[in-house]
Amino acid sequence: MKPAVRIGYGFDSHEFRPGIPLKIGGVPLAHDHGLGGHSDGDVLLHALTDALLGAVAAPDIGALFPPSDVKWKGADSAIFLHEALKRVRDAGYSIANVDACLIMAAPKVGLRAAAIREHVAKLLAVDADCVGLKAKTPEGLNLDNAALAHVVVQLEKQGRIKENRPRRKKKGK
Repeated sequence: MKPAVRIGYGFDSHEFRPGIPLKIGGVPLAHDHGLGGHSDGDVLLHALTDALLGAVAAPDIGALFPPSDVKWKGADSAIFLHEALKRVRDAGYSIANVDACLIMAAPKVGLRAAAIREHVAKLLAVDADCVGLKAKTPEGLNLDNAALAHVVVQLEKQGRIKENRPRRKKKGK
């Protein structure tokens, strides 16, 4: 029998690079550097995708969308998130809540935090009050040229889940 509640944890980091637009949680942010990565480098959506995949014991983002595949070069990270959501639904779960922590020296996220929370909630099809977002600076960690994201998700079982086990034959048949 599948558990009624599942927890997933995701982490991602990318280095800032010039000439790339910056997106966090799918929201464009004004900054002179963006995040390098094979896709659009959205650390928040990458960590969220891995948290969802981990909660249902699915392969991680790198296995499903390998950086070696040119198909994913510059891809919108929402594509990865949609695949993770499909796997969550197929496993018979829905999102109860998300809690995320962004760690980066600049730009300051505080002024855009509400927009990021709302956009992530929209992508997940949950209420904005089910998405927590904190922004921290990497004081003393020598990470001023990187962005990191930590995400935890809680999933709840929905209705009856079909188990992949053989059905018992009734006696007399």
